Amino acid sequence: MSTKLESWNDGAAKSAVVDFVAQVTTPDGPTFVPLADRIATFDNDGTLWCEKPMPIQLDFILRRWVEMAQEDPALRDQQPWKAAVEQDYAWLGGVITKHYAGDDSDLPVVMRGLLTAFEGVTTEEFAERAGDFLRTQSHPTLKRLYRACGYKPMIELLRYLEANGFTTLIASGGGRDFLRPITQEMYGIPAERVIGSSISLAFREDGDGGDLLTQARLDVLDDGPEKPARIWSRIGKRPILAAGNSNGDIPMLQFANKPPRPALRLLVLHDDPAREFDYVTGAERSLELAKQYGWTVVSMKDDWRTVF
Repeated sequence: MSTKLESWNDGAAKSAVVDFVAQVTTPDGPTFVPLADRIATFDNDGTLWCEKPMPIQLDFILRRWVEMAQEDPALRDQQPWKAAVEQDYAWLGGVITKHYAGDDSDLPVVMRGLLTAFEGVTTEEFAERAGDFLRTQSHPTLKRLYRACGYKPMIELLRYLEANGFTTLIASGGGRDFLRPITQEMYGIPAERVIGSSISLAFREDGDGGDLLTQARLDVLDDGPEKPARIWSRIGKRPILAAGNSNGDIPMLQFANKPPRPALRLLVLHDDPAREFDYVTGAERSLELAKQYGWTVVSMKDDWRTVF
């Protein structure tokens, strides 16, 4: 992958990136940032890969819920298994939309299904299932393998930043262990630089060995204010560049700003129905703040020559 931003159209967004990188990498310049502090954090769903018509991980979970309902027919009349069996994606989409609007009244129901979906499997077993799913299954409308649904301009941006001494990390509301099997292959970001939502793990001794088993308990939901907290707990630094696409990314973008040190905040705008999707649901407040504080809005339609 090129270290140049070849998939970006010339314009304000590309210029903002290039100018910012020049500012923080010019030796003896007033805004020079040492290598150790050139940290860039990226949301994943809707920022690095496609999140419509549903988050990719939700498709993975839905298929597991159908399996569970086949194993235990009593689940077919209970949410969220009922929605999975009946393919009631409107109900599931409504839960996500309400979450972005600050209404989590249905979230406990969904979390019950999420937490029990892979209860008791080893971390290696889960990684194998997730990696196989991402490499072999396809997006329902784009007809691309999920592993090919990463945004080419954003992957180029990762290479561009790394070529200029940045350390790049993912800070996702999606599952940490769901993403780790594929991030090196898709983005060039190793597993140890993936921060995300997680469930609790427990060690099971086995003679002179042992395994980590997934538990039906939430460890952390890496969204909203949890994002900067988890970034700090992992690396002990603030990013100077942060990229997201939704209201849940606002705290991470705010966290990147610590004057007088320079900062760049990028907000991916989904406004290209011909090549991807067109929506702002769940991003309304982030777009307002972008306008108020001068964050850089990246238009898929206008700023990207190609999407995938």
